[in-house]
Amino acid sequence: MSALAVVVGDGTTTRTRAAGRWRRWRPVFVVLGVVLAGALLAILPAPRTSTTPLAPDNVGKNGARALAQILGRHGVTVTYVRTLHDAERAAAGGGTLLVVGDYALTPGDARQIAGLDTDLVLVAATQFLPELAPGVGLAYGGGSVPTTRQAECSDEDAVAAGTVTATGALTGSVTCFPSPGSGPGSPGAYAVTTNAAGHRVAVLADATPLTNGALASEGNAALTIRMLGRHDHLTWFLPTLGASDAGDGTGVGDIVPPWLGVLGLQALVVVLVVALWRGRRLGPVVAERLPVVVPAAETTRGRGRLYRRGRSYGHAAAALRAGAATRMAARLGLPRSADAPATIDAIARASGMPQQDVARLLYGPPPHDDRALATLADELDILESEVNRP
Repeated sequence: MSALAVVVGDGTTTRTRAAGRWRRWRPVFVVLGVVLAGALLAILPAPRTSTTPLAPDNVGKNGARALAQILGRHGVTVTYVRTLHDAERAAAGGGTLLVVGDYALTPGDARQIAGLDTDLVLVAATQFLPELAPGVGLAYGGGSVPTTRQAECSDEDAVAAGTVTATGALTGSVTCFPSPGSGPGSPGAYAVTTNAAGHRVAVLADATPLTNGALASEGNAALTIRMLGRHDHLTWFLPTLGASDAGDGTGVGDIVPPWLGVLGLQALVVVLVVALWRGRRLGPVVAERLPVVVPAAETTRGRGRLYRRGRSYGHAAAALRAGAATRMAARLGLPRSADAPATIDAIARASGMPQQDVARLLYGPPPHDDRALATLADELDILESEVNRP
């Protein structure tokens, strides 16, 4: 009787039915998995490190993450930006604006930066020194390899650093860290001035002191920390090519008509309604009058040939067993709600056959070839004839 709980009349089992359902739904699960993976990747935060030279999130030797972290531990909030628009917005509250390199800026960008209400620190700037740092210029010499240089000036930040490793030669009223062998007042790697708005402008000709690889050398850390940590907020502006193009604040949402969003939402609702309408489950089969009356015998033979061609021995056996059980149950007066054990017991008593033989014929495993199917049909005929015997 254990087979009754496992084998179904059409030859399937609980396991095979579950495997069939899994095969049908597997593509859906795969698509959902891909969509969920894409959504997860889209909402994941961007990497916290980069490889951009002199970026405050670059942990390499040419990066400046160490300096940014030290400033943060000293209470300085560092805001890293790549466009002029973001730099203006971040520096609107005052503080210090660090501009690393000016090769990507335009004359208009330089004028906008010079008009900001904030202190300026220029590093490796060559094009717009007159606009950004009045009175500071470039001089020939200074070398191309960073060397150890003495402060040789009265600026308090330079005096606190003592020595730095840098290159470059800047001219101005206050210049520090001249080339080795030069005296005080000679062109140096560091200069300080005041712009037209009265804000302090510090210029460092070489970016080497900011990098992770050179920050611990000489007084590089002391100079850069004092130079950038004068206020509690620092805007770290690393311009990129086209930085001014992104500074007008114009995005895709600003150039599309305002009614496009409403139209897109309506289109989405229409698509969902159509999907629900076309994807609805089929209702019950509707009986229609056939143009030609087909005898039941021909229908039975046609179905049998289909079963045989498809080798559907389990379905054919299930049809034979169901028909025999229904007829014998009606003959014995059993209700339609009678379960398998009650049906087997009644048929066994009426036919005189053992219960296990009746259970095998009505609910046993499906046949696997034509001969087994024919044998099952003959045995069902014999069983039914015994039940119908007067």
